[in-house]
Amino acid sequence: MIAKPVEVKPLENYSIFVRFNDGVQGNIELKHLTQKGVFCAWDENNLFAQVHIDASDSIVWNDEIDICSNSVYLQLKGVDFEQWKNLNKYASN
Repeated sequence: MIAKPVEVKPLENYSIFVRFNDGVQGNIELKHLTQKGVFCAWDENNLFAQVHIDASDSIVWNDEIDICSNSVYLQLKGVDFEQWKNLNKYASN
């Protein structure tokens, strides 16, 4: 795991606010996932509002719906995995 999510809150229009343990934080828009596969369930019983961080530090809604916290982190940083890996390789030397 790149960084651990420590806070997640649902926002309007299928967006979430996420804060990570290294201070990276921001809003992620997820509307593009609605009406696709398991994400259709977000509209049932106000499920989208039930987003939380589980015991394994994953961003989840229930046992079937989660999103990759590493991808969220990289999106908030504005880099892809290879860029992040190269930046951190030089930072650790």
